[in-house]
Amino acid sequence: MSGLPVVILAGGEARRMGGGDKGLAPLGGRPLLAHVIARLRPAAGPMALSANGDPARFAAWGLPVLADAAPAGAGGAALGGAAEGRGGARQGPLAGVLSAMDWAAGLGAEQVATAPWDTPFLPRDLLARLAEAARAEGAPIALASGPDAEGREALHPAVGLWSCALREELRAALAAGTRRVRGWAAAQGHATARFAGPPDPFFNINTPADMAQAERIWRAMARGSASPSAPGKDEA
Repeated sequence: MSGLPVVILAGGEARRMGGGDKGLAPLGGRPLLAHVIARLRPAAGPMALSANGDPARFAAWGLPVLADAAPAGAGGAALGGAAEGRGGARQGPLAGVLSAMDWAAGLGAEQVATAPWDTPFLPRDLLARLAEAARAEGAPIALASGPDAEGREALHPAVGLWSCALREELRAALAAGTRRVRGWAAAQGHATARFAGPPDPFFNINTPADMAQAERIWRAMARGSASPSAPGKDEA
């Protein structure tokens, strides 16, 4: 295996955007997921998608699809199979992080990176910066932060680098009812990789208004007038 494994978290039902798979909504003529893959792939090793429901709907992407891993004592290897469909019970992004850890550990990796599928403007140097932050602080986890709409630093817990050695601790935490990524990561002790804007490199899309704003950002980046980390136009 060569390179850091990366798992894209395909969570959320996009209720505020009419339902369906949010990451397949178009931005600049391409699905959001395509933008995220394009930002991450050049620096990534093996890639996978963390998603519940029928994995066949993602077959065209050519990525392994990981259902939520079962918490300790759940009596099964995974949750969220095809029987759930899109609307089945979910444990949230922390369960996606666990499935990412399990998958990466199975590849022999010591770490895995995650990012949501509705963040189309990720920095090109995201993976390197997360790894450097973890090394610098000797931390098992590194999370990304960037400026919010008011210019204040905002942590993005789903954008992170995770030590696979924590997976049994996380499995037990999920079984005990832990669901907040931020809280669990803080309890383990995490480093922070800080990124600048504008625009917010971790801008995520939850509403039609967010999508309209993302279209404006994308057009500005295509013109070369805005960039989270000076990406090439073919990556916008």
